[in-house]
Amino acid sequence: MADTNLRGRRAECGVLDGLLEGVRGGRSAVLVVRGEAGMGKTALLDYAVESAPDLRSARAAGVESEMELAFAGLHQLCGSMLDRLGRLPGPQRDALGIAFGLEAGPAPDRFVVGLAVLSLLSEAATDRPLVCVVDDVQWLDRASVQVLAFAARRLLAEAVLVIFAAREPGADLGGLPELMVEGLRHGDARQLLGSVVRWPLDEQVADRIVAETRGNPLALLELPRGRSPAELAGGFGLPEVLPLPGRIQENFLRRVDKLPEPTRLLLAVAAADPTGDPALVRRAAGRLGLGGEVAEQAEETELLDIGGIGGQVVFRHPLMRSAAYRAVPRGDRRRVHAALAEVTNAQTDPDRRAWHLAQATSGPDEGVAAELERSAGRARARGGLAAAAAFLERSVVLTAEPRRRAERTLAAAQANIQAGAFEKALDLLARAETGPLDELCGARMDLLRGQIAFSSGQGSDAPPLLLKAAKRLESLDLDMARETYMSAWMAALFAGRFAGGGDLAEVSQAALAQPRPARPPGLADLMLDGLALLVTQGPAAAAPALQRAARAFASADISAEEGIRWGWLGRAAASALWDDVRWRAILVRQVQLARDAGALDQLPIGLGSLGTDAAWRGDFAAATALIAETDAVCAVTGAHSAPFAAMLMASLRGDQAEAAPLIEATIAEATARGQGIAVTYAHWAAAVLNNGLGRYADAMAAARYASQETPALYMSMWALPELVEAAARCGNSQLAAEALERLAETTRPGGTDFGLGMEARSRALVSEGPAAEGLYREAIDRLGRTQLRPELARARLLYGEWLRRAGRRMDAREQLRQAYEMLTAMGVEGFAGRARRELLATGENVRKRRAQTTGDLTAQEVQIARLARDGLSNPEISTQLFLSPRTVEWHLRKVFTKLGISSRKHLREALPDAAPA
Repeated sequence: MADTNLRGRRAECGVLDGLLEGVRGGRSAVLVVRGEAGMGKTALLDYAVESAPDLRSARAAGVESEMELAFAGLHQLCGSMLDRLGRLPGPQRDALGIAFGLEAGPAPDRFVVGLAVLSLLSEAATDRPLVCVVDDVQWLDRASVQVLAFAARRLLAEAVLVIFAAREPGADLGGLPELMVEGLRHGDARQLLGSVVRWPLDEQVADRIVAETRGNPLALLELPRGRSPAELAGGFGLPEVLPLPGRIQENFLRRVDKLPEPTRLLLAVAAADPTGDPALVRRAAGRLGLGGEVAEQAEETELLDIGGIGGQVVFRHPLMRSAAYRAVPRGDRRRVHAALAEVTNAQTDPDRRAWHLAQATSGPDEGVAAELERSAGRARARGGLAAAAAFLERSVVLTAEPRRRAERTLAAAQANIQAGAFEKALDLLARAETGPLDELCGARMDLLRGQIAFSSGQGSDAPPLLLKAAKRLESLDLDMARETYMSAWMAALFAGRFAGGGDLAEVSQAALAQPRPARPPGLADLMLDGLALLVTQGPAAAAPALQRAARAFASADISAEEGIRWGWLGRAAASALWDDVRWRAILVRQVQLARDAGALDQLPIGLGSLGTDAAWRGDFAAATALIAETDAVCAVTGAHSAPFAAMLMASLRGDQAEAAPLIEATIAEATARGQGIAVTYAHWAAAVLNNGLGRYADAMAAARYASQETPALYMSMWALPELVEAAARCGNSQLAAEALERLAETTRPGGTDFGLGMEARSRALVSEGPAAEGLYREAIDRLGRTQLRPELARARLLYGEWLRRAGRRMDAREQLRQAYEMLTAMGVEGFAGRARRELLATGENVRKRRAQTTGDLTAQEVQIARLARDGLSNPEISTQLFLSPRTVEWHLRKVFTKLGISSRKHLREALPDAAPA
């Protein structure tokens, strides 16, 4: 059979042979075999497995009726490897165990499950290379597809080959290498047709049949079956409007329709059971009065094999399974599912039993709907969010009582939001609106719409929706209302100037006006009050609450859940106080908590902020590594994150060619998405770039735009020192003075060295004589106690410039020389250029210097080398960077070769910069 089906597939087999040879040599690969039904994709997968008896193999196949069961396909593929589960790192082992229902625990993030699968495949390939084939991906459950796609994209040096076969790969497999399988060439198609038509066939008729089938092997093999020479005399004669897979399925249907009714019913039982368990099919058939003789008659049709191939029930082709299911009336299908539900073990397989019960039910049934709801809970606990949504959607259909129906519809919408299916969630919300809704359900609907807007990047739409929900919830559920106000505050912060209705001022005023909770205020309450006061009454009024909140979030006392969920608020509080120490501590802890919990949706923003911190500290190697990690997370999650750290680093470097396109693209994309915070960040970065290059008019325009936000928060606040410097250099003393006073309002309540140092440096620019010199010295002293080395170097640069203009060339040289050495060592080339020009003006000879580099290492190699230098093991590095330990080892070997070292112990000498990331 394999030889016949592979007629004319020499090129395709050659591609597979090359991949198999590569995996034998230790190279991993992934391939998506793509083509319409019947093109021979399964035969090519069989060829790959049969051509490599020396390799280990594992396979899975999607089944249409099993699409809603979370991780069903993954269990097929990995079931034989579970003996190696104990070798995985603890969090990965637990996540996969929960996903497979082997143990109880909190719902694992699907990307942690994906990393666990990557590690498991790598472990399985330890003894000999591994070939994984996954057929009919279009019918695989979504959770399995996402996890397998994640693992496949991270393969590199594990000696694992993964081959998917699909009619249309879908977004999850988008971008992976593809092999398009098309119809056979005319000569091969004629030979294949001749192998099944045993009588002489007119040349013109044969040519017409080949043309009608477009060389589809399954069509050539199956459509002639059961047809007489007279019937084939005019070709197949099927309407051209019917797609070819439809023609093949119609042919299967025609063959099934000719069978006795009991045989058709047994075929339907086999088609409706996704497990392929012969004993289960026979028991269900017995419930329908179908004896062993009927099973024998079904096998005689050659449409399926009961227990022959791998001890499973196997149909001739997936289209045959679909045809067998469709061939019986709807009432008979319900009888079939009822029989399967009766024989499915309620203890060991409750979800499949519930699904059969749902398909067996023709009208509302609260008992079945409740069972589906429980199945959704189990699916969610395993991390199967798409499956949970499907169970809940079906439970809605079976629910008669209006209020309960509305609640389940909202629950289904929420599950779809969590699964990233925003369009489906909106459809469910629209359906819920058509029924009676009480006030709580209406408020929850507003909340869900706001969450969809925020999660899908519609920045300007989210704040008013969330604010509306929070107000409605005040009289219904005060705790939920306060949480919604915090979400609305964050959404308004992100939307910035694009918020329109529901901006920070409106959200903050409403949050302060809401009723106070009867319970003692918690950390989140303190945070919300502080941030709302910051907006409505200013930093001085908000400082006490913000300081307490920042201290709490920077400590280790808060729970992991609070840290992940509300840590961004703690960072906002610390930032508002110019408290860089606590801001960094909260950020590092939040990122680590997100990594440990597998909350990858939180990581891009956190990693971007860490990258900003690293660049601001002048640690460009750490910033580069964090940028690479952010890109890796976005690649595997599909998330979008503005290139925050990359913009700041390029701007500090004074690299106009790199910075300008990043800034312009960010402004355009963020404006289109309604994300004002990214637009503000881009203008702040532009101000830094232009101040470094001495283009003060451009810097003033950019800083003026960035600092317009009221109140000045985050980079709007950070833009004020840039505005003072640019305005002072442009001779706009009034604008500089106004910016300075706004800056002082933000720096004094916190009283930190960072804030007061930036204020002193800025105030010196608009001062004269001894007052100016004292302020420069204060700035150098205060900023010297922080980790923000570029800001310290800039203070020395400005002081040196002031000294030179005051005619004190020797004093100026000392400050400018230190500034130049610091800026050059860090790679802050724009400002270093300013320092060099000033030194030359003092009459000093200046030799150009270059920052230390890590040679020819790639960004990922730098990242891995730094983590290894800091003491992380290969499994720990692999977990953090979403790679397998074997790939980490492969990268480290390349690092050692490039750096000319032989082991990890030499990394600290080769990469001496040990500033924390």
